[in-house]
Amino acid sequence: MNLEQAVLDKLRELPPNQQQEVLDFAEFLQQKNLLKRPLKSVKGMWANLDMDITEEDITEARKEMWGNFPRGDI
Repeated sequence: MNLEQAVLDKLRELPPNQQQEVLDFAEFLQQKNLLKRPLKSVKGMWANLDMDITEEDITEARKEMWGNFPRGDI
């Protein structure tokens, strides 16, 4: 007997409310696995746009974005 069949056999022995709990738990595990997928690199997302962004470009953009952001010493 394989694992899937063993799980189905046990599931069939449970009352409907506990079968629902098993389904809920299986869906939770599925969502948990989806969240573990690696994030795509931003650099990879723009790879086909023929852009060359340097570290200096990123630093300058950060300065522009955060330059007027209020500091905690106000």
